[in-house]
Amino acid sequence: MTQQLNAQVFAYAKQLADSAFKAQSVALKGFEQIAELQIRALEKQSEAAADFISGALETRDVDGLRVLWEKAAAASRENAERAVSVTQEIIAVTQKTAESLGALVQEPQQAANDAVAAPVAAVKKAAAAATK
Repeated sequence: MTQQLNAQVFAYAKQLADSAFKAQSVALKGFEQIAELQIRALEKQSEAAADFISGALETRDVDGLRVLWEKAAAASRENAERAVSVTQEIIAVTQKTAESLGALVQEPQQAANDAVAAPVAAVKKAAAAATK
């Protein structure tokens, strides 16, 4: 009896550890993708800022300031569009990660439901056969 209980506890602990490892792997993959998106966005913003600063340092007259002003407006618009795009991509990655984690949670629940449903179905079948 004790050995059977130990085997069941060991099997449950193994299943729990496997599920935790899978969940950690999925979460880390999601974090990695999000970090990659943010680093790429930061690189692009840094390049745009460096271009703007170099243009500002080269400006010598009023016409140059007008051109610089137009570049600043265009750069601000591009940075805002890029930020919205990156945010949408991050939300998509987060949603995909959440769906994967949800699927991992549903696997053990489905297995537990099946484990409970099988004996119940067998009892119902036996009861139906006994009444005939």
